[in-house]
Amino acid sequence: MGSRIFLQQLQEVNPDYHPECWVFVPYDQLNDKIGPLHQFRNKRLGIILIETSWKPKRRRYHKQKLVHLLSNQRHFALEQASRGRRVEYIFGHDSYEEILRTFTAKHGRAHMAEAAERELRNNLAVLEAQELITVHPHTGWLTTANEFQKSADKNGKWRMDKFYRLVRKRTGILMDENGKPEGGQYSFDDQNRKPWKEEHSVPKVPTFKPTAITLEVCDLIEKHFPEHPGTIRPERISATKEQAQKVWKHAKKECMRLFGDFEDAMTLKHRRLFHTGLSELMNIHRLLPQAVVNAALKLDIPLNSKEGFIRQIIGWREFVYHVHRATDGLRLNGKGKRIEYPRGQFLPARYALPPVFWGTESGLKCLDQAVLEVMEDGYTHHINRLMILSNWATLLGINPLEVSEWFWSCFTDAYEWVVEPNVLGMGTFGAGDLMTTKPYVSGSGYVSKMSDYCKSCHFNPKKNCPMTPLYWSFLHRNKAKLSTNPRLKLVMASENKRSDDKKGEDLKTFRHVTEILQRGDRLAP
Repeated sequence: MGSRIFLQQLQEVNPDYHPECWVFVPYDQLNDKIGPLHQFRNKRLGIILIETSWKPKRRRYHKQKLVHLLSNQRHFALEQASRGRRVEYIFGHDSYEEILRTFTAKHGRAHMAEAAERELRNNLAVLEAQELITVHPHTGWLTTANEFQKSADKNGKWRMDKFYRLVRKRTGILMDENGKPEGGQYSFDDQNRKPWKEEHSVPKVPTFKPTAITLEVCDLIEKHFPEHPGTIRPERISATKEQAQKVWKHAKKECMRLFGDFEDAMTLKHRRLFHTGLSELMNIHRLLPQAVVNAALKLDIPLNSKEGFIRQIIGWREFVYHVHRATDGLRLNGKGKRIEYPRGQFLPARYALPPVFWGTESGLKCLDQAVLEVMEDGYTHHINRLMILSNWATLLGINPLEVSEWFWSCFTDAYEWVVEPNVLGMGTFGAGDLMTTKPYVSGSGYVSKMSDYCKSCHFNPKKNCPMTPLYWSFLHRNKAKLSTNPRLKLVMASENKRSDDKKGEDLKTFRHVTEILQRGDRLAP
């Protein structure tokens, strides 16, 4: 499967000894400072790494994502072998469960840290039950399930800000000697909303000369998965331990100072602005979240940037993981009972994901631009994800499960525990108020304020952009579920005041736009 160079290099450094115990390392735990690799560091370890076509055949993962995962895993194998650890790198086409079952039948019980993704946990559950693998705690997380449950309200619902405050108080992060938050408040989100006006120079995205192994993986993906979406950009792959550190060094020097000010800004001219792009490396643990937080705390940068960055890690990142784990992938409510509505369908949404999400131009500049960035980079930053991609999907009544699956497939930093709370829970309000207080939807005013997209669009945000009538139509169509939401009291009052004629026009626009986009045609003003 395109591995000659890699296997040759591995053979040259792989030690030949009989391990005391074997540790299976999943694709997203590529760091020897966590889990059994760290716990058993004084033993003669054997490391099991698996590269199987079973995973990319589960869904149409973006080509860049597949290259990122496999190249990092192969380089991790070489790094560990060079340290003197025996590496058994297994290629196959079967599930992880089938491959590990065959391996343990020959070598005995294996160890692993708990898999972060539910799909992998479920696949391996039978081996754990049969005591063919021993599962240890995943020590890459910074908070505990018990800590998370303390943040639940009496109805078993969670809010990130309450969880974030508990974590800040417990850790002392950004707290003064009197136990008060630095700067007098826990969040400086209100200072992170400047639109981009070209007043600063913007850092270039780090690039690397691709290693021979990375190029070999690129060829493998193009040959065996040509039907998968996206463009491969090998110069953007940070595959080695050293390259991951260079990405973080670049972020500290070039991005962090202004990250806070322009965290929510969107522009055609600079896709990332001051976003670091660290999530794809933290989510496979090439960079440890704790190490990133510790280093960020030492930076001499404005407090709104420092707090905003750290909140994304110890607040939101940890929060969504715990939500996903506690609800079995948003299948259970906060009290451990099965959710009474179809999964992801708190607000009924029945339409299929339209072709625009795979790159067919819609004529809506903001949507087309966000999708273009995803198809070309496997990435677009969090406001494009929430207020463009998820917003349009919600306004168009697209099935949240299809939206979530698309995010999971197409983003290089996307994993099950990341995607489902962010898309089903927050982006589409598909889980109701389980983890967020209201739908994150808007009309064209927000996009016009926070981006320059509207200036290049043939729709005028104040006159004929369909986003605004779709916004009002969304509120009206879901009135029964939303009218009692206290966060929507004012907007629902405004919706009630709209004339029947306007409501009829809103519905007409919704039906027209939906029909055009479902066909894969381009909207005209």
